Amino acid sequence: MDDQKLRIAVYNYRDFDEAQFFTKFADTYNAEYVIIREAPSPENARLAAGCQGVTVITTAITEEIIRIWKEVGVKHISTRTIGYDHVDLEAAKKYGITVSNVSYSTGSVADYTVMLILMALRKMKMIMRRADAMDYSLPGSLGRQIGDLTVGVVGTGRIGEHVIRNLSGFGCRILACDPYENKNVLPYAEYVDRDTLFRQSDVITFHVPALEETFHIVNRDTLALMKDGVVLVNTARGSVIDTPALLDALESGKVGAAALDVIENELGIFYGDYKYNVIGHREMSILKDLPNVLMLPHMAFYTENAVSDMVEHSIASIAIEAKGGCSPKRVC
Repeated sequence: MDDQKLRIAVYNYRDFDEAQFFTKFADTYNAEYVIIREAPSPENARLAAGCQGVTVITTAITEEIIRIWKEVGVKHISTRTIGYDHVDLEAAKKYGITVSNVSYSTGSVADYTVMLILMALRKMKMIMRRADAMDYSLPGSLGRQIGDLTVGVVGTGRIGEHVIRNLSGFGCRILACDPYENKNVLPYAEYVDRDTLFRQSDVITFHVPALEETFHIVNRDTLALMKDGVVLVNTARGSVIDTPALLDALESGKVGAAALDVIENELGIFYGDYKYNVIGHREMSILKDLPNVLMLPHMAFYTENAVSDMVEHSIASIAIEAKGGCSPKRVC
């Protein structure tokens, strides 16, 4: 074995999409892989022995797993995701292991977001269900045009900015909210405080990370501020929305429709096949059956460009850290 090669343990390795990109970038970074198709666990953590880094996805990375990785010589954990709330950062600090996330093409999530907005406004879930049953009737399927509405964008980072640029072509009024104004947004949107955005928007889409200050920013109190029949779109993090409060608002008609690519407590459910199992997530089971709710399995990011970016950026971070550097994607 070439001692100069970068050894990486790849957990949750997916043959059907990621494999081609891991192969593609192996030569670029002089890397070799320990392939582990299962999620990290205390039982398989020692398979990373001799690896400078591990790359993971959105499965819980607990202190016990991190402790074992430390024991077998792992120096860096890279998650092939933007979000990193599934990694126990305090444990990583405790054991002296650095952690990084990745970035990817903003168009993947931005385009998907606009698609969900349009589908929610045009009641596409109900229309498609009817069409599948050969019901081509019109009653109940009257939609709304986005150009007549006010769209609120919460979070104007790279993805939020891209969403706003996409929306600008529809002629709708766009409101934006973020602790830090993005000058690239100013030609297209008006910055307002969050309560004003909630009060005035017909559609609200969220593009914020999972932080203490973004936890349940949609709750019973903030829902009360919103317009009757508001459409909510979440392609950010499930923790942004208080799910029981959303369910009550959907049942009362306060929320006219919701498009959710993420949901609270999705960890360990999304990306699995559970069609013959009880998933143990009551809110998810209810939401998926509501005619005015689009619930997708956390795949707004899922394009060829994005998967390639996620794999390469993860490998690159491990390579930088293995040489004693600091990855620009380091979060801990």
